[in-house]
Amino acid sequence: MAARRILITGIGSHTGTELAARLERDPRVEHVAGLDTRPPQAALERTEVIDADIRNPVIAKLIPQVRADTIVHNQIVRRPGAMSATAAHDINVIGTLQLLAAAEKSDSVKAIVIRGSAGIYGAEPNAPQFFEEEMARLFPMRTRFQRDVSEIENYFQTYSRRHPTVTCTMLRYQPAIGPGLKTQVTDYLSLPLAPTYLGFDPRIQLIDEDDALDALIAAIHKPVRGAVNVAAPGTVGLTRMVRMAGRITMPIPAPVFPTVTQAAKRGGVLDISPDFRRLLRFGRAVDIGRLVDDVGFTPKRTTAEAVAHYVRTTGGRRLTPSVRGRVAGAAS
Repeated sequence: MAARRILITGIGSHTGTELAARLERDPRVEHVAGLDTRPPQAALERTEVIDADIRNPVIAKLIPQVRADTIVHNQIVRRPGAMSATAAHDINVIGTLQLLAAAEKSDSVKAIVIRGSAGIYGAEPNAPQFFEEEMARLFPMRTRFQRDVSEIENYFQTYSRRHPTVTCTMLRYQPAIGPGLKTQVTDYLSLPLAPTYLGFDPRIQLIDEDDALDALIAAIHKPVRGAVNVAAPGTVGLTRMVRMAGRITMPIPAPVFPTVTQAAKRGGVLDISPDFRRLLRFGRAVDIGRLVDDVGFTPKRTTAEAVAHYVRTTGGRRLTPSVRGRVAGAAS
């Protein structure tokens, strides 16, 4: 097999930098390039860094010069609420359009792997137990982020039809958790009092950050056409997840939940997006059969194990005594 040449968008992110570092050490990879306006978060030894904005049409001249056989589209805002909806839309949608225009001018490209989001399924009270890839349009797109993700997928589907020799793999990631990440999940689990919907204890499905990166690398080396769910096996109840992190739940009636969380946002305590609010109320789980069978990757950690690993490695401080601790205390 010929040595690989890989271009990563969003190399200035944690995942982009970690991916480049891993690919640098991969003997199957000849050349790594990264595109971003932000510098990588760590020193990279042999990665060509291209200082350019993915939204700028100039990338149509820069990207073909890399002669990449695979483009990894990592520069998608997967954390709704991290910036204004307009800014996220520009990066997600306009950036994707400019990237595809550049890819059309790159006759060396054979595969595009997109690090997308399982958020396209939403979070619904009457959702299936596990979403399969063909269920993306089962429910209406209720948030701006969902509509952005849907628009991105539509662009890649159109590109794939027009360019049948290019394999487009849409990886639909569940939220990741790990000591190297700062996400809405990790922010939420850092709160002494974690707000929950009164009367709701949804199933939460995550993926360990190491497994998330390994899944991306597996798809780079074995791209498949279409969407692929990426998540850890199994789910964990929200209340159990909060307790595993040593935190206390604060049940709030549904009608006032948005008001309370908006107040928390104004106070700089926590920024919960509409998508994350729905996740905390209804949960979401996806089927990973295609990831295992077609891509050939099985995550090492279950959702519960990923949470436990995060708590251990971040020195999670238990704020409520464990059952074993209470028994031992009583015995002494």
